[in-house]
Amino acid sequence: MNTQVTDRSGGNELGTSLKPRHITMISIAGVIVAGLFVGSANAIKLAGPAVLISYTLAGLLVILVMRMLGEMATAQPDTGSFSTYAERALGRWAGCSIGWLYWLFWVLVIPVEATAAAVIMAKVVGGPQWSWALLVVVLLTVTNLLSVGNYGEFEFWFALIKVLAIVAFLVLGVLAILGLLPGSGVSGVHHLWDTGGFMPNGASAVIAAMLTTMFTFMGSEIVTIAAAESPEPAKGITRAVNSVVWRICLFYLGSIFVVVALVPWNSLDSATGSYQAVLTAMNIPAAAGIMDVVVLVAVASCLNSALYTASRMLYSLAQRGDAPRAAGRTTSRGVPAVSVLASMLLGFLAVIGNYVLPEKLFGYLLATTGAVALFVYLVIALSQIALRRRATEPSPLRMWFFPWATYAVIAFIVFIIVAMIIDPSQRSAVGLSTGLAVFVVAASLLHQRRMERRSASASS
Repeated sequence: MNTQVTDRSGGNELGTSLKPRHITMISIAGVIVAGLFVGSANAIKLAGPAVLISYTLAGLLVILVMRMLGEMATAQPDTGSFSTYAERALGRWAGCSIGWLYWLFWVLVIPVEATAAAVIMAKVVGGPQWSWALLVVVLLTVTNLLSVGNYGEFEFWFALIKVLAIVAFLVLGVLAILGLLPGSGVSGVHHLWDTGGFMPNGASAVIAAMLTTMFTFMGSEIVTIAAAESPEPAKGITRAVNSVVWRICLFYLGSIFVVVALVPWNSLDSATGSYQAVLTAMNIPAAAGIMDVVVLVAVASCLNSALYTASRMLYSLAQRGDAPRAAGRTTSRGVPAVSVLASMLLGFLAVIGNYVLPEKLFGYLLATTGAVALFVYLVIALSQIALRRRATEPSPLRMWFFPWATYAVIAFIVFIIVAMIIDPSQRSAVGLSTGLAVFVVAASLLHQRRMERRSASASS
């Protein structure tokens, strides 16, 4: 099996310098995002200790979606991942549409993470925020331009630091719960029920919290894109998909359990973050400084992956004739430099927009991608059904309980979208995302017709 992506634009192929340890850590890094450390406080304040149910439901959906994606990716590794599979399964318009939506999602992640990194650096070191945002973006752009191995190496160390931080937090948390942590001001698990019960705000709050946690899992699928630039993509994807269950259980459910067990759910401050609140309650010295470093690493990791993922999706679109041809060319090192620079440029313009535009206007821009994760998951499920039924040989990795588990995933995604429409706080996000999706699909259909006409006239 050819593990490299053929470049139809006349340049070189993508490289295959990602090592097995890079793929392993990229798969882990995709799960541990900055939102877990900071944004989890919002979900906990919504649902109380029952947020564990919210994370379980969201995590189960991601596990099933990753299994479906893994089935397709091990059979045909491709840097376009689900966008390529959507084209094969549903038509060119589907692959083009979901590819551009996904690219836009990650391009808009760049200013969010760059700004978050700049806030931390300005607080710790000093200096204007814009200069730190510029420095972080330029540094990671340069590393991405040199070789895919540099991206993998950066992500390896980012992920390792995040894993060590989570493991240390879990160890301290378990010791505190058991009353074995010297000097800790908290112990036991009584906060799971002593502040209004396990589900203080009812079942509807659990659903609302699930909607906010749903998007913290976005990034798990990056490993199927990155694996195409490794010597043995199928093996790397299989290992990553098989391990997603324990990763979600350990990193998300385990750490959130420690939070809601040790501190009252209604005492958390979203500005401080749930993990910092627990470390402070344990009387861990310099808890705020420790979390600043961890969050900074998580933000840099997410920014690094955003730039990498956006550039590879743009490259794949160019390879299929759905983006400017220049974006499909690579350097002698196998790096799609034009795609990296284009994604970085638009991302950095959005960084500037975050400072220049009114906050509400920039918020609307971000809201247009609010439901993109759900659209991606839905397309993955539909593609998997179509490709599984057409397959002549079994994939090395197969979806459980096909087709009923896939149908259940589709029904659950539709349920989440309906719940978002009903929830006033989520309604604008799903509305703007749907509007953006309709526009992109319409543009893709027009593009497909134009290409068909051009092909027909060339053949005649």
